Order: sequence, then structure tokens, then C-alpha cells
Amino acid sequence: MVYRRTPKIQARMDSQRAAILDAAVEVLADSGYAGCSMAAVAAKAGVATGSVYRHFPGKAELVAELFGLLVTREVGAVERAANEPGDVAERVVAVVETFASRALKTPRLAYALLAEPVDAPVEAERLVFRRAFRDVVARWVGEGIRAGVLPPQDAQLTAAAIVGAVAEVMIGPLTSQDPGAVGELSTFTLRALGAHDATHP
Repeated sequence: MVYRRTPKIQARMDSQRAAILDAAVEVLADSGYAGCSMAAVAAKAGVATGSVYRHFPGKAELVAELFGLLVTREVGAVERAANEPGDVAERVVAVVETFASRALKTPRLAYALLAEPVDAPVEAERLVFRRAFRDVVARWVGEGIRAGVLPPQDAQLTAAAIVGAVAEVMIGPLTSQDPGAVGELSTFTLRALGAHDATHP
């Protein structure tokens, strides 16, 4: 006879899984990927280490799922920023500024998402992360090209270059706690788009 969990047991398991993921976010934000061990997550969640393994085969699988959840959250934030009133260039700048400001609020977590050495399953999710941001930027670059407010260009290539440059620039501020060149990202973005910026001819 095949064992089936009762709705009550399934609800308890789902609740525990959610608590483990919430705890993993806290550990990742405090200690990065290197310090995000199954034991540390279990301690933060207030469960036995074996309970974490009941839901996830290992650290890489746990953090890979966590990355997926965080990507959804962060992409939602930049999409909302891009949908605020403004011209195309302002919308792309809003994406960059929102991404940078949110990263600086949780620098250890952002560094783990962007650049910290990780295992292969997590690296795969990191690529999804970058592509999702690229697609948000590319959508607005494409709109600008079609409207004639941006010069002809490959929207996907421009978007990938902007996202890659922003990620690279952010590594310094995230590891040093010094905002540094973050303030120049808006100017860089406008120039990369070929958009007119009256304050930076």
C-alpha cells in the first residue's frame, strides 16, 4: 500500500520547508554562501539538521532553490520601478538604480547572488538571475528603438552589457561597504544606451 501524507502532515511539511528557506536567507545574508551550511540553516530555523536534509539533498540544492525565490523577488522590484512614469531611458536607469540601492541594503546577500564562488547548481541559477534582469532592460531598450528615442542597436546585447557592467561595478561596494562608483551607474547607463543626458554631454 502506497503511503500518502494527510493534508495536516503535508501542511506541516510545507510550513517547515518555508521556515527553512526563510532561515537560509538570513544565514546567506549574514555569512554568505561559504557559511550557509545545512547545520547553520537548521540552527537558525530551530530544527534538526536531518530535517533540512529531508527537504533538500544538500547545500547546493537548498541555495539553488533559494536563489530562484530571491530572483523572482528582485526582478519584481526592478519591474515595478521600470513601470513608473518616465521616458525609456529613465525607466532603464530606474532598473539600475533600484537594483543597486537594494543590493547595498543587504551587501552580503547581494554579493552571494552576484559573485561569490558557488557550486554548479547555484551558478546555473545565477545565470537565470542575470538573464532575467537583462530581459527587463532589453524590453525597454527595444521600446526606445521602436519609438525612435534610442539609436538603432541590438537590444539584447546592450541590455546584457549594462547588466554585466552593473554587476561588476557593484562587487567593490558590496565587499567594502563603500558606495564608490555606484553614483556613476546612471550616467554610464545613459551613455551605453546612446540616450541624451543634458547633465553629462
